[in-house]
Amino acid sequence: MPTRQSILIALGSLLLLTACQDSKQQEAVAMLQKADHLFAKQKYDRALIVIDSLRKVYPSAIETRKQALRLQQSIELKRSQEELAILDSTLQAVKADYLQQKDQVDKDKEQLRATPEELTLLTKTRVRRDSLQTRHDALCAKIRYIHKKQKEL
Repeated sequence: MPTRQSILIALGSLLLLTACQDSKQQEAVAMLQKADHLFAKQKYDRALIVIDSLRKVYPSAIETRKQALRLQQSIELKRSQEELAILDSTLQAVKADYLQQKDQVDKDKEQLRATPEELTLLTKTRVRRDSLQTRHDALCAKIRYIHKKQKEL
């Protein structure tokens, strides 16, 4: 039968362990709040670094980590949407430029006046357009995927 002293030591250890867990949980929540604050200030990269640190330092703070995952998805979604808006306007401008160049090259070809420089510029513009379109499509797919994952949580 355990002695009174061993029972008191076990209870004291249990209380100390519980207090440490609460302290660690509070620290994890504070890190999550910091990340959320950085997100609100549109400092996405710094917010993601804080979330990554939270996940590494507090692996047992499960609920806080779940909230951090939701925040991480929101950050990635917002960042992707902002990048898509910029990319979309650039893509539209390059598409318009390409069509204008193509019309001019087609006219010059009909009159047998198309120059190698003109054809090279048209090819480079087409390649740029296609590259931007690929990035645009990839970002759209990423945004759809994030939306899907957010619905699952």
